[in-house]
Amino acid sequence: MIFGNIRNLDEYPFLERQVKECFDYAGEHDLKAYEKGSHEIDGNRLFVNIVEYTTTDAQNRFWEAHRDYLDIHVMLTGQEQIDVNFIENMEQKEYVPADDFLPMDGEKNGHVVLKEGDFLICAPHDAHRTAVQADGPEAVKKAIFKVQIH
Repeated sequence: MIFGNIRNLDEYPFLERQVKECFDYAGEHDLKAYEKGSHEIDGNRLFVNIVEYTTTDAQNRFWEAHRDYLDIHVMLTGQEQIDVNFIENMEQKEYVPADDFLPMDGEKNGHVVLKEGDFLICAPHDAHRTAVQADGPEAVKKAIFKVQIH
């Protein structure tokens, strides 16, 4: 996992070209104006999902990880807590290849709070539970870049 803010991207020169491509795209497009849904950037190799929801209690949310794509969460408006752990520490359920979705059960071993401009990069072993309220329920709009790695 890598947690940071897009204002400080110069601190991450080691990021892969495909990840930098996502941040370049975010800087060149008004993602706040995008409609909810999936937006193709380069076919299945790279796309962005725009999501809007109200954060809630952790027990109302689910754990997930992915095998074929990196997730790059970029907060557009609002704030949310994302609970994190590693899949090795979780009870893994049956992987759903069509959705690149690995559901899990378990407890967090940490969390981050994303505010406007913050990002979290989740790799295949990074279990994450999104949409958890930080200071009470809050409406958020977020971009989730999906970068194909397999």
